[in-house]
Amino acid sequence: MCDSLLVLNINVTERKLGWFTEEISQTLQCILLRSRYLHQYCASDTSTCRRKMEVIELGEVDLNCPSNCQIHNTHFFGTDRQIIRRGQAFSFYARFQNREWDDSVDQAIFTVETGLRPCESNETKCTFPMGRCLDQTCWSASYKIHQPKCINISVFPPSSACIGRYILNMQITSCGHTYQRCLGDFYVLFNPWCADDPVYMDNQAHREEYVLNEHGILYEGVHKHITSRPWHFGQFEDGILDICLKILDMGASYHHGSDRDHCWRNDPVHVSMVVNHMISSHTTNSIMKIPENNDYLKGTKPFSWNGSVPILQQWYNGRCRPVRYAYCGSLASVMCTVMRCLGIPSRVVTNFCFPCSIENPLGINEIFDCTGKNLCGKDKLWRYHCWNESWMARRDLNQCCGDWQCLDPTPLETGRGSTCSGPTWVRSIREGELDLDYDGHHMFSRVNSNYVGWLSQNNAKKIKFFCDAWPCGQHLITKSVGSEQFEDITGAYKYELGSVKNKEAYYRAYRRIHPGYCNASNCHIERELSSLKNPFLSDSGINMRLKMANCPMYGEDVQLHWLLENLRSENKNLKFNLCAQIITYSGCPMDQFWKDSVNVTLGPREVKKIPLCISYSQYGPYLCDHNIMKVVAVSDPECGEVLMVSRDIVINRPPVIVKVKNFNYGICDLRNRLRDSYWPTPRYNDEKI
Repeated sequence: MCDSLLVLNINVTERKLGWFTEEISQTLQCILLRSRYLHQYCASDTSTCRRKMEVIELGEVDLNCPSNCQIHNTHFFGTDRQIIRRGQAFSFYARFQNREWDDSVDQAIFTVETGLRPCESNETKCTFPMGRCLDQTCWSASYKIHQPKCINISVFPPSSACIGRYILNMQITSCGHTYQRCLGDFYVLFNPWCADDPVYMDNQAHREEYVLNEHGILYEGVHKHITSRPWHFGQFEDGILDICLKILDMGASYHHGSDRDHCWRNDPVHVSMVVNHMISSHTTNSIMKIPENNDYLKGTKPFSWNGSVPILQQWYNGRCRPVRYAYCGSLASVMCTVMRCLGIPSRVVTNFCFPCSIENPLGINEIFDCTGKNLCGKDKLWRYHCWNESWMARRDLNQCCGDWQCLDPTPLETGRGSTCSGPTWVRSIREGELDLDYDGHHMFSRVNSNYVGWLSQNNAKKIKFFCDAWPCGQHLITKSVGSEQFEDITGAYKYELGSVKNKEAYYRAYRRIHPGYCNASNCHIERELSSLKNPFLSDSGINMRLKMANCPMYGEDVQLHWLLENLRSENKNLKFNLCAQIITYSGCPMDQFWKDSVNVTLGPREVKKIPLCISYSQYGPYLCDHNIMKVVAVSDPECGEVLMVSRDIVINRPPVIVKVKNFNYGICDLRNRLRDSYWPTPRYNDEKI
């Protein structure tokens, strides 16, 4: 029985074990299937995660130069380089090779640097991240999706950024991995279109004239006969921008000793001072040199230049040695080219009757002998002088808006050596506020000096003439906006002669120039000035003037009318010596080529006209590049009071007419304005005596 029970238990156990084994087998199969599913799912998810966390690979970068240059008004330089203006964003495209940009795992940091020793402390180096929006108070960058695997990146250079050539680097951190790439270089210029830039100019027509126009006109001659000739500034010509930046490199030590950093390049005031100094005042590397004693045999004639580009190229290719030779017009024009190229609105100004005095800042003396010959003295009365005006807001003077600043690159003797002048706020010159600015007293004296004429006798004694002297700085002009006519800007430099405001400004300036008069009354100063001036011709009872009877071209005789009027009811018997002499534009007397002597008798209240003629055969052999002669009539000192009248005469070069045969349109006349040809005005201006 026990055996049978044992067998029964064994059978039951086997059946239970079989069922249990089957259950275990099914369970194991289910676990296996789930395991396989989970393995496949995890493998798939891991692959997706691996792809998502892969380091992003930067591919091609398109700097978008043509579009940026067009937007920044720099496409005149060409569109093959990134040339932008500060205070305005520029954009470019970055493409990626393997996936989309993801802010959660990808970050970009940009670095811009300029100069030989970039440094964040002097703002020649800046590092900034790329975000979703721009910060217009500093260097910043943002992006937006442009195309699959491509983003459009915008970089904003602040309106206080240094100008010059920059290197742009991009650092990408992705999935814990960091790498860098240099994206290339770009140029930053001043921005007259940006309201936050000190050089901002709100008139589009003025921006086109004073920044974008490559063609200008130089006005020369004398105040009664203004001539003009074209000048090609060429600020957008190939290589000129790099030359202009080289000028800043060479002049970096002007204000900063041996420090060659570029931190001062964010300020148009300091940039203009460096450029002004480099034009002709640098000891070894100035751009141009003025001939000594009008001797230019070792270089190019100063008046043969007709554009800035060949001058700048010759300086650059000649290892930055001065180009020979220059005169005030070419110096001011080259400076205008450099300033416009850098983005600072600029123009050339001509001042007629420009005094250059060493001893007395507010007085200019001319000395003549008894024949009327102009003797060479220390003082010079330039027939005209050109300088540069640049537009900027002077933050150093707390100016909130832009205005014209006077910059004279021509080195002139001032009693402390030869130096250039400026920048000087033009309005401060008009107001006589000379303590506000650089070289204010020099610029004021150049438009407000008093002329004094002297007769030198054999015993070295000098006596004053009776003459009607023109005041210095009586006519200041520049090219009109969008026109070849000139614009009279005398009113910007001085109030109307004789007005209350004009006298107040003069007294104010006189006290600053002459410290001994700082507490003097206006009447005291006026008496002092009256004692220095020449007595008027009318005080002697005689009026005289020399009036042009023709507008002489080269090769023609000079014809004048000498007008005399007796203002008194008694006879006048006078003996006059007449002469003609070549004068340079800078007031240096040259050869005296014509002399004559005339006895004049005038009855009571009589008016007489005496014709004078100077033939071409007399003046032709002596006429130089300046084309200016001076005719003088001076009374004999033995007759009593010494009377003098003079006239500066410009001999015009004839225009060249080129006739071109065109089979479609017939014959057309083209006036070829050659570099050494003038555009004569039709007649002399004799409306003012």
